Amino acid sequence: MSKTALILVVISYYIVTMAIIITILEWMNRKEKKKYEEAIKNLEREKNLIISANILSELNKVEPLMNNSETKEMYKEWQRRFKEIKDVEIPWITDTLLDVEQLFNEKRYKELKHELAEVELNIWHIKTKAHFLLEEIRSITLSEERNRQTITKLKTSYREILTKYNNHKEDFLLVASPLELQFENVDKLFGAFEVAMEKNEYQEIGKIVKAIDDTIGNLKIVIEEAPSIILMGKKLIPNKMEALTKAKEKMEKEGYNLDFLKLDYNISETDKKVADIFQRLNVLNVEDSIFELKTILDFFESTENDFEKERLAKKTFEEYARGILIKVTKLNKINDNLYHKIDEIKYSYDLTDEEVSIIEVIKGELASIHEKYDEIIELYRSKKSNFTHLAKEMEILHNRLAKTEEKLEDALRTIGSLKEDELRAREQLDEMKEILMRSKKDMRKFKLPVTPENYFVELSEATEGINEIVKELERTPISIKTLNTRVDTARDLVLKLYNTTKETVKTAKMAETAIVYGNRYRNNKEVDTGLTKAEIDFYKGKFKNSLENAIGAINLVEPGIHKKLMEEYEV
Repeated sequence: MSKTALILVVISYYIVTMAIIITILEWMNRKEKKKYEEAIKNLEREKNLIISANILSELNKVEPLMNNSETKEMYKEWQRRFKEIKDVEIPWITDTLLDVEQLFNEKRYKELKHELAEVELNIWHIKTKAHFLLEEIRSITLSEERNRQTITKLKTSYREILTKYNNHKEDFLLVASPLELQFENVDKLFGAFEVAMEKNEYQEIGKIVKAIDDTIGNLKIVIEEAPSIILMGKKLIPNKMEALTKAKEKMEKEGYNLDFLKLDYNISETDKKVADIFQRLNVLNVEDSIFELKTILDFFESTENDFEKERLAKKTFEEYARGILIKVTKLNKINDNLYHKIDEIKYSYDLTDEEVSIIEVIKGELASIHEKYDEIIELYRSKKSNFTHLAKEMEILHNRLAKTEEKLEDALRTIGSLKEDELRAREQLDEMKEILMRSKKDMRKFKLPVTPENYFVELSEATEGINEIVKELERTPISIKTLNTRVDTARDLVLKLYNTTKETVKTAKMAETAIVYGNRYRNNKEVDTGLTKAEIDFYKGKFKNSLENAIGAINLVEPGIHKKLMEEYEV
């Protein structure tokens, strides 16, 4: 491409780019212009809606109702405010909008944006003033209709209240006078409402309607709650207090200490509270009264439960008191016996002071428990504490005693096991001696050509083990740990000797039987050689080798004999 052509391409590209940018900017400008046009139109429309026909119409309705100075003054003030909005503030907004349009035409959009916000705020302010003015005017023009509707509803509620009162007068005897006086007041207020309506005294009407509404609302609450208040305050609560007082007197005669419940104080405070509730009821104030009376009833019901808990606590206390005393006496007796024999036990079984210290610990714990028991019993006899507390103390003491009893049982088991180990050692000594004698007898009975050397070694070891047990049992004191070790060792040695004797005799018998059985095949050279070896081993005391050689030789001529003899040998 030539240099001229390249320049033309660059110029073309620049022109196209600039055209696109100009087009975009023009589009954005038109869009922003349209947005501001719409905003100005909306503000113009909002301004025109401020002064609506409703305000003039409502003002015209007020004029015939002006029959007193108060309403005339109100009417003049409303006219003044309307005129100010119409003749001052609306033209001012109009001028401001003209300034806004000029800024728009001059495309001074930065200033225009700020002015639009100011105008919008001012229009909203004037619009709000117009709205409040219209509502104030309507409070008069619509007053009769609204108040009539309200009074109709109130009269319906009032009739329902009167009907309920007249049908259940016996439930309201205590508040009959203030209720009937309040009914008269409501009737007078209804009459005052009609008079005020005739005179168009609208401000007074509002006050009368509110007074009627408040009074009927309070009457409705009183009619609903008064019977319950009277029932609880005059019957349920007094009956409950009387029953509790009688129960308290009876229980105190039976030895109960009920001071912790503070029943007399609570009854006194309840009388004051109930009196205050009925004073308020007499002026038809029932706020929170039912809640307070229910709280009082709940409290006295919980006090009844406390009485029952005290009765149960007394039974629990008496059961613990008897049980603990019996058990402490029993455990003390057992532990004292151990304590008096502690030196003998230590000497007899070679025990250290630390190993028998538990007996001293138990003695101290039992003494402490007995001391605490006496304190609780003294507290009970002095009637300075309630059974709930006493039973709790006894329960704690019972748990302490149970733990001490476990320690004593462990100590008894430990000491008892020492004696049992000694007796068991003596019994096992006799058994081991018997096994040893049986082993010797079995060995002599078969008359072996040679007694194996290991037999004599094991016999010597077993005999020595038994002698060690005898020596340990003859010691004073006896060391149970050492004794148990000696017994375990001797038992293993005696059983080892017994098994060796049994195995040796059995093997010798089987070897001899095999040799005798195989003599019928001596004509066979191989069999004869095998049996000869078996005989040599037999007389040397090698009974197992003798048996294996004899079985191997016979098996050459009588296959299967090997299995047959080995099975018999295993048996």
